[in-house]
Amino acid sequence: MKKYKSTLILTSIITLLPILIGVLLWPQLPDSIATHFNFGNTADGWSSKVFAVFGLPVILLAVHWLSIVFMLNDPKKKNIGDKIFGLMLWVVPAISLITSVLIYCNALGYTLSTGLAANLLLGVLLIVIGNLLPKCKQSYTVGIKLPWTLSSEENWNRTHRLAGWIWVLGGAAYIVNAFFLSKWIFIPTIILMIGIPTAYSFVLYRKGV
Repeated sequence: MKKYKSTLILTSIITLLPILIGVLLWPQLPDSIATHFNFGNTADGWSSKVFAVFGLPVILLAVHWLSIVFMLNDPKKKNIGDKIFGLMLWVVPAISLITSVLIYCNALGYTLSTGLAANLLLGVLLIVIGNLLPKCKQSYTVGIKLPWTLSSEENWNRTHRLAGWIWVLGGAAYIVNAFFLSKWIFIPTIILMIGIPTAYSFVLYRKGV
């Protein structure tokens, strides 16, 4: 914890930064704010102004700290490399800042494509994670945690090498989908990204790996 103290403080501040932005914009924001959008980039979920400004950042901060606590208390925490830990530290703050900007802009009447931004953000994140997965060592909080990967280092390594390629391709698919906003790309990509590594790990296990 001491090693990452300054980064934890910075990322926590960034996660809560949307509250300050929301307070400054408070008089201009409507009482009901769209906080969820469908695949057609149309708002289909609304929240109160109080929840949108204060609630969402606080929830994300809780998620941020819970993920850090879990990683720091992982029995195999020494296997979690600095690059992977560093990436995990910045995921939630980035999501908090980008989503709040999109929500506030939409509430103020500015036309921004939430679907475009969400797919691009997810695509870039998956490509980065895909490149790190082959370097990821066994742990209980980071990686593809299956009974077969956790019980066999070889199974873990081979599964993560394949998953790295799959997730990079999945990230590229989401970047492409940012310009189509199709659920027929979004949903099958998720299924394949989870299903292929899982099936491959099980096949390795059946072969004695």
